[in-house]
Amino acid sequence: MSLFTRSVQPQPPDPDETAGRPDGDVADDATGGEGGEGAGAETAGWRDRHPAKARAVTWGTTGGAAALVFVALLLPNELARLTPGAFLRIPLEAIFGAAVLLVLPPAARRVAAVVAGVGLGLLTILKFLDMGFRSLMDRPFDMVLDWILFDDAEAFLSDSFGRAGAIGAVTGIVVLVLALLVLMTLAVVRLSHLVVRHSATATRTTLILGIVWSMCAVLGVQISDVPVASRSSAKLVENRAHMVRAGLKDEQAFAEVAAVDDFRDTPPDRLLTGLRGKDVIFAFIESYGRSAVEDPRMAPQVGAALEDGNSRLREAGFSSRSAFLTSPVAGAGSWLAHSTFLSGLWVSNQQRYRTVTSSDRLTLTEAFRRTGDWRTAGIMPGVTKAWPEGKFYGLDHVYDSRDLGYRGPKFSWSPVPDQYSLKAFERLEHGKPDRGPLMAEIVLATSHNPWAPLPRMIGWDEVGDGSVYHGIKKAGKDPKEVWRDPDQVRTEYRRSIEYSLHSLTSYVQKYGDDDTVLVVLGDHQPNPVVTGNHVSRDVPVSVVAHDPAVLDRISGWGWQDGLKPGPKAPSWRMDTFRDRFLTAYGPRPAQ
Repeated sequence: MSLFTRSVQPQPPDPDETAGRPDGDVADDATGGEGGEGAGAETAGWRDRHPAKARAVTWGTTGGAAALVFVALLLPNELARLTPGAFLRIPLEAIFGAAVLLVLPPAARRVAAVVAGVGLGLLTILKFLDMGFRSLMDRPFDMVLDWILFDDAEAFLSDSFGRAGAIGAVTGIVVLVLALLVLMTLAVVRLSHLVVRHSATATRTTLILGIVWSMCAVLGVQISDVPVASRSSAKLVENRAHMVRAGLKDEQAFAEVAAVDDFRDTPPDRLLTGLRGKDVIFAFIESYGRSAVEDPRMAPQVGAALEDGNSRLREAGFSSRSAFLTSPVAGAGSWLAHSTFLSGLWVSNQQRYRTVTSSDRLTLTEAFRRTGDWRTAGIMPGVTKAWPEGKFYGLDHVYDSRDLGYRGPKFSWSPVPDQYSLKAFERLEHGKPDRGPLMAEIVLATSHNPWAPLPRMIGWDEVGDGSVYHGIKKAGKDPKEVWRDPDQVRTEYRRSIEYSLHSLTSYVQKYGDDDTVLVVLGDHQPNPVVTGNHVSRDVPVSVVAHDPAVLDRISGWGWQDGLKPGPKAPSWRMDTFRDRFLTAYGPRPAQ
């Protein structure tokens, strides 16, 4: 409400009655008190002296309130739909709200206006969250399960832009959220006064708009392919209510599915018999998605890196087969993809992740440990604190970023360059003399966004304790500069994938032997800034081995030769890999 008033009254009037004045404002009688002295009199004097300016302020404030409410009602929750045509519509919610305000008594009307303002403010925040999540993770915000991700977002900002930058960003967001809630509430309250003050006109206008809306809905009238009759905000509320109910039901349903495990009771001597004596490495390349090998803006360079890897591996006596797996996530959520791949369950949200990691489900990595024939280890450079899930995955030892002996700099989010992680694996586990067979899960994190600055390949004997990377980082690009241009973002993403692939294939070429078996895959597609919207969630997967018998076991899978799967390569759901792998490398059926 405005601080301007036209006159002073002995008693503060009802706000709805006061709203009937031509200036549309509640008189600030209480400010001046009886006798007409104080701020109220001073304001009245200003309005009398400058009536044109006073009217302009009044109508400007009312117009701003109307614009804010209409924009909030018509605002889409996806950036791709944020077009001028989206705001040339008639919102059913505004028509319904005006009708309700017209029939409510004054006390209830004031409460309804405040509640509607707060609710519309919260709905607008939800739309902005959806825009952000769709841009980064190719899905809307989950009101039940996604709150935990804000901790990860703050850590990502700190790692990428510094602690001060993260604090500034978080503070700015909190201020904007509070301002939006306050302004939206004041706007709805102000418009409710306007509706009541001009009740006869408001009734006719509401009725006419209702008829026009109905006709547009029946006739399917559109502007720029956008329906004029809008109820998008109401549909969004309905959709989220359904998602909340589904999310609450999903926990029990998923627990029942997770309890069924065809391999839980398999005797250890019948697990992975086709790989006995082999060193098996499961390597996840962060954000390595199908777009990297098929998008024409990236595929030529990534394809060249894959072909170079093929050549070097063939020279060392290795062969490979490749296909695609469909990840449960895109843009982020690596841990969900890892657990899906290793557990054989579709782990698409944090609730499912908690359920599966607290169960006795047999993971692919645990199967190796259960046999008693393999030592199991994890190289987790992205883990910076205690990680109790390591026990669920059946890892005898987990080396996180603190255990790798790294003395170099962080490269934005990535604590350790991929080449160093692999060199540390060689020093800590694979290169030990007189060891037995080894199974390792290795996460290559350099290709985690923001993809700047990036390390580069150096000689394996130059890696040392990582101090050499200080100079390499200084020569790298500033992520703030890179992220001003989507083309630069895509280029740096592509370069990070090339680096990760080169690191891994070079490692196998140098340190692999006759017993080395590598399963390498992406965890999810990068965010839509790189790929665009509505692309598949497929990621490349390859099995690399020196012993031909290893690849013979999967000859029936129909996978393609080499490290690069073609457009017609099979595409499986990621949760099906565990069972297929355990079956392929289990005991052969009696002939």
